[in-house]
Amino acid sequence: MLPWSAEFKGRLDQTTYTSELLRGNPLGDPYERPVLVYLPPGYDDPDNSDERYPSIYVTMGYTGHVGMWFNRVPFRQPYPELLDAMFQDESVPRAVVVFVDSWTRYGGSQCLDSPGTGQYQSYLCDEIVPWVDATYRTIPDRDHRAVTGKSSGGYTAMVTPLLRPDVFGALATHAGDALFEVCYRPEFPERARTLRDKYDGSYDKYFEVLATKTGRTTNEDLHLLEMYGYASAYSAEADGTVLLPFDDLGAIVPEIWERWLSRDPVEMVKEPQYAEALRSLRAVWIDAGRQDEYYLDLGATAFHRAAKQAGVEDERLHFELFEGTHGGIEYRYPMAVRWLAEQLTN
Repeated sequence: MLPWSAEFKGRLDQTTYTSELLRGNPLGDPYERPVLVYLPPGYDDPDNSDERYPSIYVTMGYTGHVGMWFNRVPFRQPYPELLDAMFQDESVPRAVVVFVDSWTRYGGSQCLDSPGTGQYQSYLCDEIVPWVDATYRTIPDRDHRAVTGKSSGGYTAMVTPLLRPDVFGALATHAGDALFEVCYRPEFPERARTLRDKYDGSYDKYFEVLATKTGRTTNEDLHLLEMYGYASAYSAEADGTVLLPFDDLGAIVPEIWERWLSRDPVEMVKEPQYAEALRSLRAVWIDAGRQDEYYLDLGATAFHRAAKQAGVEDERLHFELFEGTHGGIEYRYPMAVRWLAEQLTN
């Protein structure tokens, strides 16, 4: 593994998309967003000028943005390089891979439409997907289009095809947020205690302090931001007011917690319309590390069981728990992309 960039055999296009759906979003976040499009080896060959390709969309985990895909750490390669190396194997079906940004000032949006953050799901489905189909030689239908991601990106990969089965016909989720009772609820007392002891129990007070700490955020800040970002995605009022699912004791507020559960992929698939959407998919990849710190291996297992219960056939369903934690699993991403490309091509 080289400590510097590898030579690409495919091509990466970096552009900025001006979104009308994100213009005027509640947080005042940029409506001009970076988009990274990977074109596989052979795409630019004149002999292949009539060939069309399946498309696979990559969404990011919490606090992720498109520029981070180029981060280089010791002994590991960035995802685009791993992807390019995989596609150099001629036995791998070619696909166009699109890296999408759904960053907000809270660190993420879960790629949902929400009055607390903005129309990020519609941005993906109704702006980015049509733009990609118009700009590149994709096969422009849901049966040749997939979405994949890790963590919050894995959550996006699970729920977007449930909510928009007209757009995506396959998914791959790596340790995606699921089984909210297990992955989120245990954090509530700790967040309530931090707010009480340091910020008078108030997120408004917290944000006042955070504004003075630019460039000096801590893990505690990230935990508080993440929780508020989830609430902004799952339980914001129509006027943008963000409602927390726990009170000052860290105890559940039932009516708000129910709103969160209504967007838990495991709970969603119990509903007939979402079970039907999941059953209609051409391919479903689910994996997670057995030592995941957020217990998202349990969420992955629960989502796999829900998929089986919904009637997803075994030949269209890949489930795997591997040795690993929540981080450092980018080597898994090209494995899922290859499988998706094979399923979308067959």
